[in-house]
Amino acid sequence: MSKNLVLQTDFGLSDGAVSAMYGVALSVDSSLRIFNLTHDIPQYNIWDASYRLYQTINYWPEETVFISVVDPGVGTERLSVVVKTFTNQYIVTPDNGTLTHIIHRHGIKEARIIDEKVNRLPNSGESYTFHGRDVYAYTGARLASGVITYEEVGPALNVEELVELQMTEATLDETGIKGNIDILDVRFGNLWTNINRELFVEAGIHYGDSLEVTIENNRRHIYKNIMKFGRSFADSRLGEPLLFVNSLNNIGVAINQGSFAKAYHIETGANWKISIRKTSEIIYN
Repeated sequence: MSKNLVLQTDFGLSDGAVSAMYGVALSVDSSLRIFNLTHDIPQYNIWDASYRLYQTINYWPEETVFISVVDPGVGTERLSVVVKTFTNQYIVTPDNGTLTHIIHRHGIKEARIIDEKVNRLPNSGESYTFHGRDVYAYTGARLASGVITYEEVGPALNVEELVELQMTEATLDETGIKGNIDILDVRFGNLWTNINRELFVEAGIHYGDSLEVTIENNRRHIYKNIMKFGRSFADSRLGEPLLFVNSLNNIGVAINQGSFAKAYHIETGANWKISIRKTSEIIYN
């Protein structure tokens, strides 16, 4: 194994929860290399946890073990699993939808249910509210360090049985491109959509084109304006909006040196829709 362990939670760093997970992992093997993906997932936001895994996982070496703990159902009958991706990496997580983007974008080869009779921190059996420490950190560390093999995690689970959140795909038709605002580039306030750059190519959209962008929430118009499709933020003036290709090869919406999300009170999720079309196709009555 690579001995790389990458942690993601919604715990924040204001108390000792993440530190306890580190301690458990290093107690298994002090030579483990532990890294943080993020601990700033909004509380209970499984969708964001799923997206951040998708954003990150392909850039890590094979056999890296990821632990993702955003677990509003902790202590319930939801399963705890370890999955193996087609790129030969592992994710330790509650089976609550956290794997949605990985299933759709990268693919999961195998899944196993964590056998807590074997893979659980000793003397923690009466605790039901901190599986991040007692089950996931312990199991992930044992797997990353080679103390257990993947087969020793627990019984196999059919990949098709993994819990998934609802996902929609972006579409292209004669009226333009329609998609969703999947997530925010939190620090800078950019919108990241589920519209892949290939749809722009298929639609005949080129850098420098002016496009009409409409954003709706539950069919209520939030924003409508014309902006340019640029290669970089420098292709617009300070304070101007633009469309760009983000680091995942999807279309983003930004304000040059400003927060688009804050300026227009934009959020994310299935109800946040975005439509894009060429200005040459607009017919004014």
